[in-house]
Amino acid sequence: MKNFRNSVSLTGLAGTDPIVVNFSDEKKVARVSLAINEFFKNSGGEAVCQTQWFNLVFWNKKADLALELIKKGAELSIEGSLNVQSYTDKKGEQRLSTEIFVNHLELVGKTEV
Repeated sequence: MKNFRNSVSLTGLAGTDPIVVNFSDEKKVARVSLAINEFFKNSGGEAVCQTQWFNLVFWNKKADLALELIKKGAELSIEGSLNVQSYTDKKGEQRLSTEIFVNHLELVGKTEV
């Protein structure tokens, strides 16, 4: 059986400044939303822009870099892995949350991090 890899690559615009939560001196997480616009023509021939939002997660030292480098509106190119978690909301309904754990960040037009 082949060994498959959990990998995703996206380029878009930061929808927020990073939000950082410190767990200890060494453990922290930063979260950033990423917007990706897709343009197409609908069945009536009209141009349509559809925006998809993704939740990015940066751990530890990458969280520090995200806080230092990313600002709302910055164009980012990321590589990472998908992480899906299930939880129960306040109404008792089962929900899924999909996040991208970022392994590599590049600010488009700037140097790689």
